[in-house]
Amino acid sequence: MGIRTGQEFVDSLRDGRTVFAAGERIRDVTTHPPFRGIVATLASLYDLQHERRDELSFESPSSGAPVAASFFMADTIEQVQWRIAAEQIRADYTYGLMGRMPDFCNALVTDVATGLADLGRRDRRFADNMERYYLECRERDWCLTHTLVDPQIDRSRGPAGQTDPFLALRVVRETDRGVIVRGAKMLATLAPFSNELWVGPFLPRRPGEEDYALCFAIPCDTPGLKFICREPYSNGRSDFDRPLSSHYDEEDSLAVFDDVLVPWERMFIYRDIEIFNSILLSRPGYTQLQAVIRGLAKLKLLTGLALHIAETIGRADALHVQAQIGELVANVELVSGLVRAGAEEVAASRRERLAHRSTSAALWVLVPQCQMRAVQVIRELSGSGLIMTPAEKDFANPEIAAYLEKYLQG
Repeated sequence: MGIRTGQEFVDSLRDGRTVFAAGERIRDVTTHPPFRGIVATLASLYDLQHERRDELSFESPSSGAPVAASFFMADTIEQVQWRIAAEQIRADYTYGLMGRMPDFCNALVTDVATGLADLGRRDRRFADNMERYYLECRERDWCLTHTLVDPQIDRSRGPAGQTDPFLALRVVRETDRGVIVRGAKMLATLAPFSNELWVGPFLPRRPGEEDYALCFAIPCDTPGLKFICREPYSNGRSDFDRPLSSHYDEEDSLAVFDDVLVPWERMFIYRDIEIFNSILLSRPGYTQLQAVIRGLAKLKLLTGLALHIAETIGRADALHVQAQIGELVANVELVSGLVRAGAEEVAASRRERLAHRSTSAALWVLVPQCQMRAVQVIRELSGSGLIMTPAEKDFANPEIAAYLEKYLQG
């Protein structure tokens, strides 16, 4: 099949999945008003792969079809740089505002698929399962979401020490077909708009918590799987009033597993504490690199916004403002250089089968700090302008529109 079109992506979401938002069961996530903007944005990302096919896809070694660049297992520095260029195009396309665009979980699955020998150390079928799943994701161009942590319960005790052992996701029983699981996981960002849910080994487990040491993937319409969304940020306001949330609200969800069957062929780690705790530590780092590329795109947006504000209010020539803008531009260049250095680490990890991720790890700390500094500068430059924000309907009212155009020029 290879890369999908936007319409093919939208059609794939009409599968009867169980999604709740604002207390309502959402029967069709593609037409629900608060979701329409993000669905359209995601669809445009899939169409973008066709519009810029040479930059955003590569030829599948198995089918010959064009497949998404984020599934490419890059070995050399040149190949990693090609991956980075593709991910930068898509991150810039969404201004870095989608922390869980499809590229992220694609990179995650690709990372894990490089460690088949580790997954199959004690049982080869789990490595075979992962290899087959990676190929399915690549060839079908699925959109994936993932869960990160257990529900926020008593953190002083592990999942097995809670009053209810099924608060966190765990094994109920085994069957010939697979494993029955029950409990919940957070935060499944993008879940209402994904084809597959990846439940991965993101937080370590301790001895005695084997029933909680699971890594698997299932379709988002699996019976018994429910997604309960936080309140949508997109609330029906116009693009003028909410230019970002109307297009980029990915939604975060609580994933509830009500005695869900996970087929054996979809299980990648099963009740193995050692593999569960170590599988992500020695991977090349495609996931981390994609995340900082996305963060860089957002930093560029904030820096450009700060400069635009300074120019709009006539303060771009002020020395102290130039110093602030210069600091933000310097941060963009610093992060850009470190992203290029991160490419060297990924290539070394593939070559030496060891994890070299100190640069990417440092960027995970540095990029949010740079973004917060940019937001601080924007606040200082904007002053009262951030408070006095008329709505689109105000400008449509002829009694007051002229006043707004006159007195709120900046």
